[in-house]
Amino acid sequence: MTATLVKPSLLIHEIYVEKVGNLSLFRFSDRLQDRMESLLEKRKVEPLSVEEIPELETISELDRIFTHMNAMLAAQNVNS
Repeated sequence: MTATLVKPSLLIHEIYVEKVGNLSLFRFSDRLQDRMESLLEKRKVEPLSVEEIPELETISELDRIFTHMNAMLAAQNVNS
């Protein structure tokens, strides 16, 4: 039972830039956001499958990265 690593680059088409006020922020597509929420909800009630675990880990890592990048962009906008 080996988990397959999901490459973050395979999800790049699910990320876009949205203009919010004066900021351009990174966002997940509705499909990717829904998938992340679905996996998080499923994890609350039952174990994730061997395939779902690395998928959620990858999506969560991308979420952390883009949340950090958006925070840096917002801080840069405030300071300029």
